[in-house]
Amino acid sequence: MDERDVAACRLFLEGPLQGETRVAPSADQSHYLLNVLRLEDGAALLVFDGQNGEWRARLERAGKRDVRLHIGAQTRAQPAPRAVTLAFAPLKHARLDYMVQKAAEMGATRLVPCITARTQVARVNHARMLANVVEACEQCGVLQVPQVDEPLPLEAFLARQAASDLLIFADEAAPPSQPLQALSAATEAAAVTLLIGPEGGFTAQERAQVLARPHVRRLSLGPRILRADTAAVAGLALIQAVLGT
Repeated sequence: MDERDVAACRLFLEGPLQGETRVAPSADQSHYLLNVLRLEDGAALLVFDGQNGEWRARLERAGKRDVRLHIGAQTRAQPAPRAVTLAFAPLKHARLDYMVQKAAEMGATRLVPCITARTQVARVNHARMLANVVEACEQCGVLQVPQVDEPLPLEAFLARQAASDLLIFADEAAPPSQPLQALSAATEAAAVTLLIGPEGGFTAQERAQVLARPHVRRLSLGPRILRADTAAVAGLALIQAVLGT
């Protein structure tokens, strides 16, 4: 069954979820349901855990500040999405928030901050990234909550990439081309990674390291130089247009 109620409140819960059970949300979630959304006893909502699909739930008051959620029927089964990783140089707070939210909305299954020579942000708030990802999934009906990795150097990230994975390199030095044609290999790849550089671009040494990897496709995003967060959205939109997921 695949029913979508776009107006319903959605809440991410730690799983595993199953029908005809009762689950206690966290204290922060209880506060959100009771004091922000002002839901009454018996209110209906949708819940998901990122692994077992989406379920109907009913709010049950369990005290002045606490609630329980009665899990009912499943509304959507968990899909088996294509593995799409977004690897990017960390940005400053507001732009990083925007990037990870949009990546979650657009079907990325993994987010990897990569530290490059020209990265302007040395430290990343992992908890904040994860909170932004969950919020985006709640608001946009996404069932697959992306994995959020801890930052690591670009060289280490490249070394950990499986040789069979397709690496889409958003390269400002790539010659202009038809992007959908350039991504034609994505339809056959089991896993796809989009690599976005920092605001100042990759160094010559970093570009050489990326291009030395197997199964690399250079991708031009047009004649204009895009900001890193814009480039991530544009690149993911192209990948999803090709994959059809």
